[in-house]
Order: sequence, then C-alpha cells, then structure tokens
Amino acid sequence: MISLDDVDKKILNAVQLDFPLEHRPFAVLGKSLGLKEEEVIKRIRRLQSEGAIRRIGPIISTKKTGGVSTLVAMKVPEERVDEVAGIINEYEEVSHNYLRPANYNIWFTLSAENEERMQEILGEISKETGCEVMNLPTKRLFKIGVKFNIR
Repeated sequence: MISLDDVDKKILNAVQLDFPLEHRPFAVLGKSLGLKEEEVIKRIRRLQSEGAIRRIGPIISTKKTGGVSTLVAMKVPEERVDEVAGIINEYEEVSHNYLRPANYNIWFTLSAENEERMQEILGEISKETGCEVMNLPTKRLFKIGVKFNIR
C-alpha cells in the first residue's frame, strides 16, 4: 500500500496530461504547485521507488515510427495478479497495464519495433506465467485521453 499525502496527489494529478516540455520541467511543475523544484524531484523519485509512478516519458506513435502495437488481455488467477503484473512490467514495451474486474482481468498495451518482437514478447509472457494471453490487435484507432483523479 502506497501512502499519499495531499502534495503527492497534486503532483500525480499534474503530471498525467500537462507535463511541462521545458529545460527544467520540475521547476515549472513546482512553480504551478507552489513547491520548490527539489521537492518535486524528491517526491517523484519516492513515488517511483514505491510504485505509484512507473515512468515519466512521451507516448510515441508506434505506427508512425514503423513499429507495431496491440492490446493484450490475460486471464490471471486472483492470487497471482501481483506476480504476473510484475512479469509483464519487466518489459519496456509494455504500457497502460491495469487490472479489470472481469474474466480477463489484466489488460495492457504492447508496442514493439516489429511483429516478430511483439510475438516473441507475447510468447515469453505466456510461457513464464502459464496464463492465457489474448492478443487484440488494433483494427481501427480511436484516441482518447485518460486522466485518473487521484484523491
């Protein structure tokens, strides 16, 4: 369980959509939140080490850069969710990994440089976890924004 105070929550809410593209982004972010740059950096490092933030970085259009991507759903026994999520999260090519209250309960996006690498990762995850993996490649792209309201 990660303990968040009000400042942590403000930082998490701020970095989701409007991360400053500046030379010193944490100073800009701090100014907007009434914090010093050093405090923002310290808190973000702690939130990363505790698992509240997985990474801060751009989302690049895989298709426009010649890569491939897919949505993956997995059927994972409840008692193995944390273990399997840990295995999935070891791959840099994985993003948007989340738990759903459904038969296929772990969902994530997988982007790779090519189809061969994507299939290799799917095979490795399936073999290592022993869980059913459903590959749901994009047929038609709908871009939506997602922002979690951290309270």
